[in-house]
Amino acid sequence: MKKILVFCGHPDDDSMNHRFADAYAKGARASGYEVRQSNLGDLHFDPILHHGYKVIQALEPDLLKLQEDIKWCDHFVIVYPSWWSTMPALLKGLFDRMWMPGFAFHFGHSGILWQRLLKGKTARVFVTSDSNPFFARIVFGDDVNEIKRGILWFAGFSARVKKIGPMKNLTDSKKQSWLKWFERKGEKAY
Repeated sequence: MKKILVFCGHPDDDSMNHRFADAYAKGARASGYEVRQSNLGDLHFDPILHHGYKVIQALEPDLLKLQEDIKWCDHFVIVYPSWWSTMPALLKGLFDRMWMPGFAFHFGHSGILWQRLLKGKTARVFVTSDSNPFFARIVFGDDVNEIKRGILWFAGFSARVKKIGPMKNLTDSKKQSWLKWFERKGEKAY
């Protein structure tokens, strides 16, 4: 049975991102997958890496739990909004703090090559935006390389990203269509 971790990377629990993550989890559970959920807004941690990696900060219990959930899962689903062509600062702070050597990767003695400690896992990232994804790509370039390659691939995940937008001024019927779409993706563990 596939083990799926669904993570909402929007700090506000009252967001469409939160509802999308819930719909995905609902669909995955309906298909018999084992599902765990976590929401950025529920976690308590200091998002600032105060001394870079010169001094390793002890991880708060919520970050340790999230690390365990990531190790546990086969498939990691992340839903977050694009703010200023990147992820929310709190989400970036979460990765800065928890994506550590010994958990996500390990550098060899040369300092050039590394071991990808989460290899063999898959990830699906859904990035929402108030802009049309095609228009945003032309104007701002690739704004998902950070999550897809710099974070997930670096640690060993095979990751796919889907950009969704424009989210601004969605009608109720369009919101319902998106919720059903997310539920179907969850059913297929897509």
